[in-house]
Amino acid sequence: MYVAIEGVIGVGKTTLARLLQSTFDAEVLLEVFEENPFLSDFYADRARYAFQTQIFFLLSRYHQQNNNVPKILSAGKNLLSDYTFAKDALFAGINLKGDELAMYDKVHEALGEKIPKPDLLVYLQASTDTLMNRIAFRDRPYERKMERSYIDELNQAYEEFFSKPFDHTPVLKIDSNDLNIIQNTEHIKLVENRIRETLGLPPFQQSFPMPVEK
Repeated sequence: MYVAIEGVIGVGKTTLARLLQSTFDAEVLLEVFEENPFLSDFYADRARYAFQTQIFFLLSRYHQQNNNVPKILSAGKNLLSDYTFAKDALFAGINLKGDELAMYDKVHEALGEKIPKPDLLVYLQASTDTLMNRIAFRDRPYERKMERSYIDELNQAYEEFFSKPFDHTPVLKIDSNDLNIIQNTEHIKLVENRIRETLGLPPFQQSFPMPVEK
């Protein structure tokens, strides 16, 4: 089982992956974004530092996934990841233009062919206000300059991105606005049940129709 968790910055992807780790007896692959030396400058001046930031992320995500995902899956272990390689292009589409975007797309396409696809993608949805509140609550220094307009733009881009079939991977959409997976154990059980039901992994209880796309 390989499940990737996606959503806009601050939605709770990493938290969910960690909370589900023991339940599914899985390895966890977390995105390494704090090592990007351009990230803080990017949030202060997006136009100037977009290309450097995006290329660094692309290569970093490729090396991390290419070095770890095949090894974990070939060992017969379950895997939870708090990001997908494919969605990197979503950010590029927002932050890059012209020749820079064209060059990025060529590199992304070439590298993406070597990355295994997840069995299921869990897309955590949240309003822009909810996302801004969560970002403020965790108070990461390099996110303090993050503009609401950028998060709103990302939120709309994510909705459009996952409104279409995603790379031949089933998508389970979960509205996380009213979820508190840290303090409410019933909420994390609800998410677990939906994942099990979607993948057909017992035990699970039949739930109401879910927003799943294939």
